[in-house]
Amino acid sequence: MKRLVLKTLVAAICVTAFGLAQAQTKTLKFVNQNAKGHPIVLGMDKFAEIVEAKSGGKLKVTVYPGGALGSDQANVSALQGGTLEMASMNSGIFASLVKDFAIYDFPFLFANPAEADAVVDGSFGKSLHAKLEEKGLVGLGYYELGFRHISNSKRPINKVEDLAGLKLRVIPNPINVDWVSALGANPTPLPFPELYAALEQKAVDGQENPVATINGAKLFEVQKHLALTSHQYNPQSIVISKKVWDGLSADEKKVVQDAVNESIKFQRQQSRALASSLLDTLKKNGMQVTELPAAEVAKLREKMKPVIAKHSATVGEATVNAMMAELARIRK
Repeated sequence: MKRLVLKTLVAAICVTAFGLAQAQTKTLKFVNQNAKGHPIVLGMDKFAEIVEAKSGGKLKVTVYPGGALGSDQANVSALQGGTLEMASMNSGIFASLVKDFAIYDFPFLFANPAEADAVVDGSFGKSLHAKLEEKGLVGLGYYELGFRHISNSKRPINKVEDLAGLKLRVIPNPINVDWVSALGANPTPLPFPELYAALEQKAVDGQENPVATINGAKLFEVQKHLALTSHQYNPQSIVISKKVWDGLSADEKKVVQDAVNESIKFQRQQSRALASSLLDTLKKNGMQVTELPAAEVAKLREKMKPVIAKHSATVGEATVNAMMAELARIRK
């Protein structure tokens, strides 16, 4: 009888211990719109791997690529509500919450990735992320989506005028609508998960994204022409729900932040290493690639100036001046 009681007691203790271990394991859902294998998703996978190792398995990360949990806008709401833990998304998307973020969508802002790194990793990038806290989000750092280019299914783009009349999908925010309009094209704001179908059905003629995104989403299947315009550079904010962040211990916060920092280095290396090889892949998959001559790029920049002036007023003089001062310092 005593043995039976003892066995029952031991079994109960084991079950309780297992239950406590399970309760102590926290799982963070981490979402992005890009497909598995995209450099951003590679960075997220690396983050998940580091978090699990550094936390001894007490923190786990489940990566959801390809818009599996909805659009960016839906994800922002879920983050604010605390039902989604983490996301990586174009920093400009946060302009709907904090107007200053629209500066990241300014055309021809950064000349190269090194400039972008210096700005987003420095005081400017951190100051913008700090403004998200009162909106229920905590910014932990930046991956990169990279420089954006324009594709379409109608004609090659060899001069700025070739863009006129094209119906182009844009990220749903005002500055993107305005710069496409300034080129004489017709902007169509659409969430990214809807893009492939819209191109396939000819609801839109074209779109603009970095080569890794064009390749990852297989847009070469529905787009013939790619013009290397490098008209925008997209940092990708890595954010966590403030409700979730506030529920982590100091040790857990350190694990998450350290893993973000480490995965950022890895992600950017992957992104830059893949850029040229992916362009070859797109060509092999039938895309015809053109590069605008210097005179046409100058014309493109000129057409963007009124858009930048208009949105500088919206973003705020202090933020624009801080960005320009930082760029001037970096370029010395």
